[in-house]
Amino acid sequence: MLTLEVVPERSLGCEQWEFILGMHFSQAVAIIQGQIGIIKGVQVLYNDTKPLEIDMVINLPQDGIRLFFDPVTQRLKIILIFNMKLIKLKYCGLTFNSPELLPSIEQIEHSFGATHPGEYDSEKQVFTLNFRGLSFYFPVESKYQKGSTHNLASLQFPPGSSPVVSRMAIYSGSSVDQATSPELPLSCYHGQLYLQKAEVLRGDGYTKGLCLKIMAGTNNRLIDSTKLQFERKVLLGQSVQDVVSALGAPSKVFYKSEDKMRIHAPNAHRRVTTNRSDYFFNYFTLGFDVLFDARSHLAKKFVLHTNYPGHYNFNMYMRCEFELPLDSATVTAYSDWSDVCKKLTPSERPVVLNRASSTNTTNPFGSTLCYGYQDIIFEVMPNHYIASLSMYGDGRPIKNQQLRQA
Repeated sequence: MLTLEVVPERSLGCEQWEFILGMHFSQAVAIIQGQIGIIKGVQVLYNDTKPLEIDMVINLPQDGIRLFFDPVTQRLKIILIFNMKLIKLKYCGLTFNSPELLPSIEQIEHSFGATHPGEYDSEKQVFTLNFRGLSFYFPVESKYQKGSTHNLASLQFPPGSSPVVSRMAIYSGSSVDQATSPELPLSCYHGQLYLQKAEVLRGDGYTKGLCLKIMAGTNNRLIDSTKLQFERKVLLGQSVQDVVSALGAPSKVFYKSEDKMRIHAPNAHRRVTTNRSDYFFNYFTLGFDVLFDARSHLAKKFVLHTNYPGHYNFNMYMRCEFELPLDSATVTAYSDWSDVCKKLTPSERPVVLNRASSTNTTNPFGSTLCYGYQDIIFEVMPNHYIASLSMYGDGRPIKNQQLRQA
């Protein structure tokens, strides 16, 4: 049984780890992965067809915890304890919920102090006691209501039958119904860069590069903790040194072992006689990759990821908040492909992409479709949302606008 500390309007955790309001979905998953054998029975819940309207949920049924993430920002907004019997809880180091100590109204008031009068919902038969950033829910049968007002004074219980908390919610703000995910806390930066916005720089029918608005944080005991915002540009045709100078070292370097899309290139029949491999710089917290040519070591492709649940690469990258001005349309990470096609005319015959790993030859999420437009490839999911955006070239106008894969 987990023993966790409750911090109203902030977190639920212990000395080793914390679920912190505002943390990204991937960071919560990393915590759970690091607690294998301690946290068990994990479920991820999301909506395939409406990924931007319904919260993503991490459900821990054996520990009585549910984590609700905003579907747009993908940051934690509500921590719900839905089964108080499966967990031990502390506040300021003192236990207020355990198998030996039931969280009655008197116990909650003793542990957390005075608050505003609670509210009684006669339809749901639930009495709610609210603190700032923290709510306790008590199931109360209607037979205990003695008046018309909906507060604690309107409820009368026999001696020794005070209701016990059935659920508890931690959130940011004054009401759980209006809870929103806060900004990424400084404690979750971990020395990484995070993307605020990416603007695609375009020429006349070709891509120049990216203008990135980046956030960084310092959380050091020796200096004042603060958030920094700055702007960087990375361009197609830039060298490895230029990109690293602008963005720092990548999260990972990946060497291409094979290119299954090569068959669609104009020169696919040519034999490759070199052992050199093109390589990606993966910037997971910025949500994109940079592909470098093996010979020239110049950037020849950017891949921007939208991190929608139900995609093969979900949870590998944080969402790239891009904005792409394209002729009569502006495409973003939230654009519906059907709406984009009303303003643009992409390639009529898409390429079917069905990823599979070496250990798992089947893709449980199904294939995606890749459409070409000028020097851009749109990877589209079955729900019509854009999974990734690939832009290739050397930053100069392309004479032949025919769809090709770099």
